[in-house]
Amino acid sequence: MKPVIGLWFCSMKFVFQAMAVPPSGPQKTFLNTCLKLCRRAAGASTMLPSLVVSALFILLTLVLANGARRLLDRLVKDSFMRLLLQEAIAAFELCACCFELIIVADNFGVSAYGIFLFLLTIWWAFNWGDATACPYTHIEDVVLGNTDIRTAVLISAFELAGGMISFKYVQLLWSLEISETHRDRAFGECFTDLQVPVLYGAAIEGTATCLCRIASNALSEFKPRFSTAIDSFISTSLVVAAFDYSGGYFNPVLATSLKYGCRGNTLIEHVVVYWVGASLGAVASVFVYQHPTVQKLLFGHKEKEE
Repeated sequence: MKPVIGLWFCSMKFVFQAMAVPPSGPQKTFLNTCLKLCRRAAGASTMLPSLVVSALFILLTLVLANGARRLLDRLVKDSFMRLLLQEAIAAFELCACCFELIIVADNFGVSAYGIFLFLLTIWWAFNWGDATACPYTHIEDVVLGNTDIRTAVLISAFELAGGMISFKYVQLLWSLEISETHRDRAFGECFTDLQVPVLYGAAIEGTATCLCRIASNALSEFKPRFSTAIDSFISTSLVVAAFDYSGGYFNPVLATSLKYGCRGNTLIEHVVVYWVGASLGAVASVFVYQHPTVQKLLFGHKEKEE
């Protein structure tokens, strides 16, 4: 355990060195395009528009996380240790970006939020590797017999640690108050996104999580063209649909990192909605997806490969 923690702090210490390693392939194209758009927007005014500032903050987070992953590949040889740290970095990246997406949603609407989330989800699918930044995927593995409870808990703990650390990083960036939309946000009071009774909220998070997981599993078997974009569109659509009711987190680590301690919910209510609800939805997706009726609906009379 001590070597894992030591490697985590080591990777954070040298993250800026990793940024010196130039990205390649789709990553380079994506980053260059974003930088060009940001430069054009910045050239229109002496003060950067608020939406551009949010985009730049998100871009900075993507670059830092990508640099940290590159360092892991160089420094960490043990595959399990590397996975733990990859999960922590992925959770940090996810939560830090979604903190900024709150700013986008509050000031530019849910549509802008949805577009950012759609693009980010595609980016994460191509860059996270085996990391998921989501505890219930490991619960699914336990149910399927692919891992044990101890491993699932340990991985989830690293994910939660990465997500919680992201708040301090975001707080630092927001405290700079580069744009109007960041003013008084770094140390301001936060409020829960749950706008419905607790059990309704848990049902929304659970049902949407179940649908997301079924869609992801089906796409992984069908392997259609643009499957990543299709998966991203489905999950983003469900998030937007649930946005005004439960917040549409569908991820316990994300919900806790962004909303733990916010006014409007007790700890028990938070756990019931965002941990129990989402986790039960994920477990249900395993059994629903394997049900003969669902398999016939999805695959018809086609025999699945063993």
